[in-house]
Amino acid sequence: MNELAGKAALVTGGSRGIGAAIALRLARNGADVALTYVQAPDRAAAVVREIEQLGRRGLAIAADAADPVAVKAAVERAASELGRLDILVNNAGVAPYGPLEDVQIEEIDRTLAIHVRAAYVASQAAARHLPDGGRIISIGSSLAERVPYPGWTLYSMSKSALIGLTKGLARDLGPAGVTANLVHPGSTDTEMNPADSPEAEFERGFTALGRYAQPDDIAATVAHLAGPAGAYITGAALTVDGGVTA
Repeated sequence: MNELAGKAALVTGGSRGIGAAIALRLARNGADVALTYVQAPDRAAAVVREIEQLGRRGLAIAADAADPVAVKAAVERAASELGRLDILVNNAGVAPYGPLEDVQIEEIDRTLAIHVRAAYVASQAAARHLPDGGRIISIGSSLAERVPYPGWTLYSMSKSALIGLTKGLARDLGPAGVTANLVHPGSTDTEMNPADSPEAEFERGFTALGRYAQPDDIAATVAHLAGPAGAYITGAALTVDGGVTA
C-alpha cells in the first residue's frame, strides 16, 4: 500500500517493540520515517535499514524522552531532514512496576516526564509543522482504563493523563485539520513484557482471546489512524487489548 506516499512521520521510542513495528508499518504504507532512541544505536540503525529497504527514507535520532529540550530538537530535526512532518507517534515509554510504598519520587518524576511531558512537548512542537490532514497518535495502555492487579499505580496514572492530552489536542488542532488520537495496547509480546515470561500466563487470563498481542497488531491500528480511513476520527481512544477491558 502507498496510502502514506509523500508523508513523513516521527515515532518516538522507535528502535524496538511496538515503536519499531509502528515505524516499519508506516514505511510499508509509503511514509518516510524518523525514530528516536535512547540506547542501542545499532538497533535503531537496523530499523532505519529496514525502512530504507522498503524504499523510504529513514532517520534515527538519539533523544531521551525525559529531556524536553531533546524531545523538541528531535521534532525539529525530523521535520527538517525529512522535509516535512505529517504524523507524530508519541510512543516512548517505560514500565515502572512495584508496591506503592516502594516507589521513589525520582521514579515518579521520570515516568511522568517520559509519558506525559514528552508527549505534550512533542505535540506542541509538531503542531507548528503538521499540515491540514496531519496526525498525532499517542500510545497509552489498557491499564489507563482498568487496573486488574496491583503494582501498576504509577504506570496507570501516567498513561491516563494521555486521555486528557488527546481530547485537548483534538479541540486545539481540529480547526487546522489535524487529528489527535490514542491507542491503548494490552499485553503485547515485547522485550518489556515477553509472552514467555513467568507472569505471562497470569496476564493472558485477563484477556478474552487468551493470548498476547503482537507489536504488529498495535501498529495496524496506528496505521489506520494515520491513513485516509482515519480522517474523521479525533479525540478518540482505541483499545487493542484482546478484551481485557471488555
